[in-house]
Amino acid sequence: MAGHTENEITVNAPVDTVWEVTNDLPNWPHLFSEYASLDILEQEGDTTRFRLTMHPDENGTVWSWVSERTVDRKGLQVKARRVETGPFAHMDIHWEYSEVPGGGTRMKWTQDFAMKPQAPVDDAWMTDNINRNSKIQMALIRDKIEQRERESRAPAAGRI
Repeated sequence: MAGHTENEITVNAPVDTVWEVTNDLPNWPHLFSEYASLDILEQEGDTTRFRLTMHPDENGTVWSWVSERTVDRKGLQVKARRVETGPFAHMDIHWEYSEVPGGGTRMKWTQDFAMKPQAPVDDAWMTDNINRNSKIQMALIRDKIEQRERESRAPAAGRI
């Protein structure tokens, strides 16, 4: 068995804004609540290799791995994969963006993976975990982008 998740959310912001914010890798520790740091290791064309480090878990363990991410701005999609797979046999992530009526953006994450036989959890457990956490992270990202949009449209203080 392998793991597969699909999660999506609609952000009340233009697709250009959602794309820009979610593909600003150095800003990910401020965008996602789970990441403590992101270090760019290599950039070649539309592909970036980087190290992600999470905040310590409830046991004090700090998880870190190297991922590779290739953006297709024109096609409004991103393909990513873990290079250092850790407990995963493989982990592939596909991000898709699309405009929705009224100026919003639909953002969808599809993750395909398999856990190694010696991993501390199985595919079913990780599927549930990813589905639960993706919803939390997507809502956080939506809220931050929508707040940014509201602030950018607000009249400047004292302006008549």
